[in-house]
Amino acid sequence: LIGIGYSDSLLLLIVSVFLFSFCMRILNISMNTQAITLQKNYGKKINGSFHGLWSTGGLTGVGFSTLMLKLNVPMPEHLAMVAVVTFIAAIAAYRFLLTNDRAPQGNKLKLGKPDKFILYLGLLVFFAALCEGGMFDWSGVYFKEVIGEDIFTLGYFIFMVFMALSRFFSDNIIDKIGMEKTFIFSATLIACGILMVVIFPYFWPALIGFSMVGLGVAAIIPMVFTLAGTSSKYSAGMAVSIIATYGIVGMLLGPPLIGYLANAFSLKLSFILFIITGLMLIPVSQLFFRQQQQEQV
Repeated sequence: LIGIGYSDSLLLLIVSVFLFSFCMRILNISMNTQAITLQKNYGKKINGSFHGLWSTGGLTGVGFSTLMLKLNVPMPEHLAMVAVVTFIAAIAAYRFLLTNDRAPQGNKLKLGKPDKFILYLGLLVFFAALCEGGMFDWSGVYFKEVIGEDIFTLGYFIFMVFMALSRFFSDNIIDKIGMEKTFIFSATLIACGILMVVIFPYFWPALIGFSMVGLGVAAIIPMVFTLAGTSSKYSAGMAVSIIATYGIVGMLLGPPLIGYLANAFSLKLSFILFIITGLMLIPVSQLFFRQQQQEQV
């Protein structure tokens, strides 16, 4: 991160971004693996709260960046401050991590016919990430060009706030109604939220719609990663790393797909893609739970 801020050539910037991205991906997989391992020691669901803290960190980052921009702090110093704080926090948290958490088996990628258990979970993450990626990049544009609001970041902000808040409560919801019903409920919220935004392109309906999408997306990835820890073929770390790849593809495809559809039709109509991807969570989750039942027989 410091290298990105102080890069004085294209080559150094490329190397710094590569190292940052590579290490962030390893850190992401490691954190989720630890969370899944810890989850197994609890009688109730706790993984949603970890993702809630992740979302809260994202909101904090947005707030801190906004403050740095307002104070005209140069980008190198800004990124250096974030790097130092992160490093100190990592050192402080390290002694609380689970030790000896390497799984004795299932740590190698097995090529061949895709494992349906992992495939369905990967597709669930893919559709959720496609929605998230699209919302990250286009919610602000939608608020500015379709809704006509000058404070265009409000759409993205309200989406992130409701996604973060919902993740802290998602564990309780899952404990009460189960994961299968939670997937259906989440998909319905996403579809209804986007439908409201498309049909009623005005300030308050759009604000409510983006809030519903945030609520709907929130529980998907925590649930999928928790289920990944129950794989009989792969260890938790390997399962998360494979499934996370589907998520990266979804994050990458979402924004350009919306852009192409917006160019071909309109930005408002392009958001129908989110309705489709949201509703796809229902049949794919049903296929997964059917597969899970077959494996348990």
